[in-house]
Amino acid sequence: MTGGGQPPEPGIPALPDIHPASPARLPGAGVIAVTVLAPFAAGYFLSYLFRTANVVIAPNLAHDLGLSAAELGLLTSIYFIVFAAFQIPLGILLDRFGPRRVQASLLVFAAAGAGLFAVGEGFLAVAAGRGLIGLGVSGCLMAAIKANVQWWPREKLPLVNGIVGACGSIGALSATVPVELALHLVGWRTVFVVLAAATAALAAATLIVVPERDAGARSTGGGVRGQLRDMAQIYGNGYFWRICIMVFVHSSAFLGYQTLWMGPWLRDVAGMGAAEAAETLLWFNGGMAVGVISIGAVSERLQRVGVRPLAVICVAFVGSIATQAMLAFGHTALALPLCIAFGYFGSASLLVYAVLGQTFPARLAGRVNTAQNMMIFAGAFAAQWGIGAIINLWPPVAEGRYLPEAHQAAFLTMIALELAAMAWFLIAPYRPPAVDKDVPAAR
Repeated sequence: MTGGGQPPEPGIPALPDIHPASPARLPGAGVIAVTVLAPFAAGYFLSYLFRTANVVIAPNLAHDLGLSAAELGLLTSIYFIVFAAFQIPLGILLDRFGPRRVQASLLVFAAAGAGLFAVGEGFLAVAAGRGLIGLGVSGCLMAAIKANVQWWPREKLPLVNGIVGACGSIGALSATVPVELALHLVGWRTVFVVLAAATAALAAATLIVVPERDAGARSTGGGVRGQLRDMAQIYGNGYFWRICIMVFVHSSAFLGYQTLWMGPWLRDVAGMGAAEAAETLLWFNGGMAVGVISIGAVSERLQRVGVRPLAVICVAFVGSIATQAMLAFGHTALALPLCIAFGYFGSASLLVYAVLGQTFPARLAGRVNTAQNMMIFAGAFAAQWGIGAIINLWPPVAEGRYLPEAHQAAFLTMIALELAAMAWFLIAPYRPPAVDKDVPAAR
């Protein structure tokens, strides 16, 4: 039996229960919620706000900087490629230094990037700012999940990770109608000045408020060789890849649309104006907010009767793909409920971190989660740019507007990739190499 009280997956050896969140040594849940969960959840709020702001300001960026669809996709996706590239060193840093110090340090880069984005006058300047933002918020979710693994009992991980995800959804909500209103009042440059100041304030608050976990809850020695040995355990585990491919392909499609291309689809295919599209995106992200809380809570309860979080993920992904198919075939009369459903079902990807946290030793929590996260955000980079490249195969009908056929081709391409990834998950063998329990924690 694993530490969470569940038998291991077929082909996965039982791992020692070294989860550090021993209730006897921890303060009460209320204290942990205020001093740990809240600051890290606030970081994920800002991360998602930065991530999705471009879906609303995209027409302004394209107009002010003279960008094509592919260039706009590239500018927005720079966030994702920098984010993804930092995931492996991020996991090592989290496991070595802990989430508090890593989060506070990285947020300084995000604040600087937001400031540069706000004042940049050309593509290269705003792209550099976007890249710094991606670097600076690259640890927000992983630091929160690492902190949750350290401070909360294992069986609570789906719920508390869901709470963090809900705060991210609120950040995404804030990037819709509120940002649209702010654009009319002060413009996108002032919006990013405000975000830069808020990010710097959160970096300081994280250092002041969050307690430091004792050294036993994180890796503190063993050098680079030990760190690389642990990474080899993760990347050599077939079960990791069986889950990873399905989740990263679906998440790539979801993020590609949530953070950029859903807005143009609502405008070009559904015929919405800017205000109506922003309101629909608000509902989209509202569906995600409800999803991360309710799906996490349902998963926690279903575990008690033997239903694993992975089964919940699969059911939600089927719902997401069906929703995307209806969008692809132009059911514009149902655009609002379909956007809500897309946000709801797409949020199930967050459960993968609970699956990995319950499968691998806690000392590897930072690295195994960032290994998955690297794949997701590298895929999101490819999806944002690739969707734009597909749309660019058709001539634009007006400045910044594209044919419905172009959007349909992009949607159908992503659906085909998601179906292939789910097929891989269903047929992949249950024979991953064993995770070496006897290798000491990388220190």
